[in-house]
Parts: sequence; structure tokens; C-alpha cells
Amino acid sequence: MVETTLHALLAPVVDGLGFDLEGIEVTTAGRRRKVSVIVDRDGGIDLDAVADVSKVVSDALDGSDALGDAPYVLEVSSPGVDRPLTEPRHWRRARGRLVSCRLADGDTLEGRVSVTDDHGVTIDTRAGPWTGAFSDIAQGRVLVEFRRSDDEVQ
Repeated sequence: MVETTLHALLAPVVDGLGFDLEGIEVTTAGRRRKVSVIVDRDGGIDLDAVADVSKVVSDALDGSDALGDAPYVLEVSSPGVDRPLTEPRHWRRARGRLVSCRLADGDTLEGRVSVTDDHGVTIDTRAGPWTGAFSDIAQGRVLVEFRRSDDEVQ
């Protein structure tokens, strides 16, 4: 319930800076709460962007009664590579990345995201391109690559 209230409070503030509010999690440790705010944008975020978002989110939280009088620790970060790809913007940001998908029909595929739009994605697999709607994908994740094939020395 607190996350829903915080999302309504913080989404416009974060959006005003040009970021997407990807998630909020509130955990309690004793009398103190930890408020984790996950933000992202096309092109990713750097430490300066995290600092900018932290400042405006902190000001918004301090100016509201959403958390009551209990002290809190604010943590602002990016989603990280292990975030599931659930929104069209996640797939757009994964263009060129290697992904693993479990399809709605139970099949799995692995390949590189080549094309995305608001409705679906094309993934270049070893068997050829696969194109489908987001509703055809039950779960998708970016795979960590320590060395991409196009980065190899020839």
C-alpha cells in the first residue's frame, strides 16, 4: 500500500527529470525504513543522474506525509541487468543485447534483440529471426556478456 502511494507521489517528479520510475520497494529495519527507488531512461543513467534524482525524490518525500514521521534511508539506483523485460521500453533499451526468452507456448529462445516497437520484438536467433508480439513472451531477460562477438579482435 505504501509503494502505491509513493509511486503516485514520485512518478511525476521522476518523469519531470526525463526518467521512468521502474519500481519502489519499502523495507523496514527496526524503526527505520529503507526506500529503494529504481529509475531508468534511454541511454541509461550515470552517477550524476542518480544524484539528481535522489535530490528531487528526497525533497518530494520530505515535503509529504507519505512515510509518516518514521526516519527513512533513500536508495536510488538503476534496474540492473537482471531485471525482467516486461515493458516495450525495456525491450527498446535492450536493442543489440543478447536475451533469453520463455515464450507463452512454453518454447524458449536465445538471441539478440534487433527491432522493437510498441507491440513486439524481433530477436535474431541462430535459427533465424523470430518476430512476435510482447504477449507471445512469458518472460525475457538480458544475458550478461563478458565479451560480445562483435568486440572480438580479428
